Amino acid sequence: MSHTTAAPREQDAPPAGDAGSPLGNGLKQRHLSMIALGGVIGAGLFVGSGAGIAAAGPSIVLAYAASGLLVMFVMRMLGEMSAANPASGSFSVHADRAIGPWAGFTAGWMFWTLLCVGVAIEAIGAAHIMTGWFPGTPSWMWVLLFMALFCGSNLAAVSNFGEFEFWFAALKIGAIGLFLGLGVLAVMGVLPGADSPGSANLLHDGGFLPNGVDGLLVGLLASVVAYGGLETVTIAAAESDNPVKGVAKAVKTTMWRIAIVYVGSMLVIVTLLPWNDPAVTADGPYAATLDHLGIPHAGQVMNVVILIALLSAMNANIYGSSRMAYSLVARGQGPKALGKVTGRVPRRAVLASCGFGFVTVLLSYWYPDTLFAWLLNMVGGVILVVWGFIAVSQFVLRRRMEREAPEKLAVKMWGFPYLTWVAIAGLAGVLVLMAMGEDTRVQVVFTGGLTLALAATGYAMQRRAAAREAA
Repeated sequence: MSHTTAAPREQDAPPAGDAGSPLGNGLKQRHLSMIALGGVIGAGLFVGSGAGIAAAGPSIVLAYAASGLLVMFVMRMLGEMSAANPASGSFSVHADRAIGPWAGFTAGWMFWTLLCVGVAIEAIGAAHIMTGWFPGTPSWMWVLLFMALFCGSNLAAVSNFGEFEFWFAALKIGAIGLFLGLGVLAVMGVLPGADSPGSANLLHDGGFLPNGVDGLLVGLLASVVAYGGLETVTIAAAESDNPVKGVAKAVKTTMWRIAIVYVGSMLVIVTLLPWNDPAVTADGPYAATLDHLGIPHAGQVMNVVILIALLSAMNANIYGSSRMAYSLVARGQGPKALGKVTGRVPRRAVLASCGFGFVTVLLSYWYPDTLFAWLLNMVGGVILVVWGFIAVSQFVLRRRMEREAPEKLAVKMWGFPYLTWVAIAGLAGVLVLMAMGEDTRVQVVFTGGLTLALAATGYAMQRRAAAREAA
């Protein structure tokens, strides 16, 4: 198969932030570290985890631990490639180099779709909180307000995005840290006014696996969705003042922080609160846990934090999707109109990436009660396929770098190639389990259809480019 293309290849151009790049370099190391956390701590954790707990019960801890280990492998592989070759297209560029332009096209536009849907999910989640505070106001109005606000902020300088994300992420990480601290004290029985439940909530009411393997699978998918978006840090690194150092440090420090935040939170929640408590899904697991501990106004304070977290993730998703679209266009794999850069910001790509979010204004008017769950169901399988492209690309490029440029391996995947194969097998296994599950099969069908359509389009474009060069 030919890997040639008539379009310029981003990996052969200067990284964003260099003198020859039209994009800026306004992001600093502190921005990158918070962007990595800000892009992933959003609706999937604060809102979607409630449905995962309701399905999996206490075994949600096992689901988050398993998917967390998988995502640590994926991020380590992505960090290895991105530190060696920083690019605003991140894994799409790596797939292009490792497998062929059709793979870069497929991975890139799948991730773009994922982030655009993510923008809508975060906006709807934030609107749900606002309608709770202001009864009688329509959900679509809040979706429109948030979309206009963050579309506008992303049309401005990239440093504005970095500052927004830094403070947003710092606040929600601090709040989760406080939540974990109070939770651990309550579990130990030393929090005033709260008795330790011991292992009662973990082992009673149906046991650790109250709904069996099927429930665990639903929880596993909920956790996979919650981890999606972590890849944005490798996209943002290309617009930092030191891309290689920035991505290496951000990837190394983010992985263990995410594990503590996710797995630790789930363990605290299911230990302190019965998994089948209606408040877990009605109020959200975090607010329900704090209310259960009898902390005054804690539930509403947590809702403020959740609102900020949702808006933060929404901000990061608009940024990530616009840069991915820009990278694809720069490599001749998207509409040329989206490639225009104004003020070192790809503003047309930003507007295009916000398009589905604005469409969601209408959808939330027509389907205010069912839209959130429907959108969440769209993205689980897409994340797994994107991670699959990352793993295969790393396997190919690692061999190539060891032969041609070993000095570029600033970050190395652990236990290569064995853990790379473990990650690929794990991703394939989750997709097989999804196909077997009655409630999750629709995600596989959607993901399979999207993957085949994009791969066929990308392959046709690759063949046409090769034919033009040959002529």
